[in-house]
Amino acid sequence: MNCLVVIAHPLENSLCKHLASETIEHLRQQGYSLTIKDLYAENFNPVLTESERASYYQAPFDNQEVKDDIEQLKSAESLVLIFPTWWFGFPAILKGWFDRVWAPGHAYDHASDFGPIKQGLDNLKEMKVVTTLGSPWWVDVFILRRPVRKVLKLALLGACASNCKFKMLSLYESEKLTKEKVDNFIRKIKVKL
Repeated sequence: MNCLVVIAHPLENSLCKHLASETIEHLRQQGYSLTIKDLYAENFNPVLTESERASYYQAPFDNQEVKDDIEQLKSAESLVLIFPTWWFGFPAILKGWFDRVWAPGHAYDHASDFGPIKQGLDNLKEMKVVTTLGSPWWVDVFILRRPVRKVLKLALLGACASNCKFKMLSLYESEKLTKEKVDNFIRKIKVKL
């Protein structure tokens, strides 16, 4: 299966990069054909340009700066996202990747009457997510009601690839983890992803 792995963390020695390395190795062992996209290493520009935004409702979408990124997304059968959850949201660079790459005419199409959009990522069969949070699990689940999960599963996949399977693993209280807890989470990745 053709798999696009998108990593969004600025520090090479971070927990996220360690989890990314372990996840990539696991996916290789599972026989996935991998394309690795490290947004920070590639210096991906997350800022939606004026011409891109102006073309959102005027076909075709101005994809000059993100053409290769869009092609990577459109050719992926599996998408794996690895990132820290900051303030119960995405790192800006990952949010910008969604804004610029999950674009009209590619990830979805606008309805002619501006009604519900029509999905365009029929190629995408699965999305797998590995994220870290500084907060305890109960804050994410009970107080904030898992906002990152909702955006990924309901907004992005719901609009662009509704038949896509979704799995998300969250590592909570990431600032005070023991080696044993990290190792247990890596085992969980290998079992569930």
